[in-house]
Amino acid sequence: MQFQLKPKSEKMSVRLFLENDLKQDALVALSREQSHYLANVMRRKVGDTVSLFNGRDGEWAATIGALEKRIVHLRIHEQTREQQAEPDLWLVFAPIKKARLDFIAQKATELGVSNLTPVITRRTIVDRVNTDRMKANAIEAAEQCERLTVPDIGETVKLEQCLANWPEGRRIMFCDEELSGEPAHAALQAACDKSAAGAWAILIGPEGGFDDRERELIKAKPDCVTVSLGPRVLRADTAAMAAISIWQSALGDW
Repeated sequence: MQFQLKPKSEKMSVRLFLENDLKQDALVALSREQSHYLANVMRRKVGDTVSLFNGRDGEWAATIGALEKRIVHLRIHEQTREQQAEPDLWLVFAPIKKARLDFIAQKATELGVSNLTPVITRRTIVDRVNTDRMKANAIEAAEQCERLTVPDIGETVKLEQCLANWPEGRRIMFCDEELSGEPAHAALQAACDKSAAGAWAILIGPEGGFDDRERELIKAKPDCVTVSLGPRVLRADTAAMAAISIWQSALGDW
């Protein structure tokens, strides 16, 4: 097996997420953190080009115009990709330990989830979630995977409250560890036409699973589709990635 190595002179492309509006000839000053990353970690110089996106205006090419007082200044000069619609898929999950929570934020972003919302269940071990850290992980993943948006990060909420305020018309893919549902891919395809998938959420429980009362509350929702992820016992983070992949294959943009 042969591996083709990039020439040493070829620079890795850099993409940055900004909150600013992006338009031709606009001037942008990066934050100190982004300036440090661009100038000191990636070692970019005046005249080098980077890509910018904000989740609204597509992707734009910008040139480094100046480095002043540890702040990098950019001039935007052309749009390279138009904004595109993405599947409306939430991941609602019981939080887990920090390293695996980082994994969920990163990989769910790569797989196209539009919203990440932690919910506290009766068997949830972790009761505090650093949503700023989740956001940072999601931004970094979106920058690296060439996604044009960053998923929203919802505030941590109790499962009962989440279900009581559930938005009308958003269907639930309930991943039941007791295997009470049909195989996930077939169940999703039977639930609706891919061309009109609409708004969905994947609901993943804690490592100990949902209790009977919680399971009843979930299944009582009118738009709930109960599915099975197979005969093997999956860790919560593995189950989340498996469920997203199945949904994207059945109803998403794969």
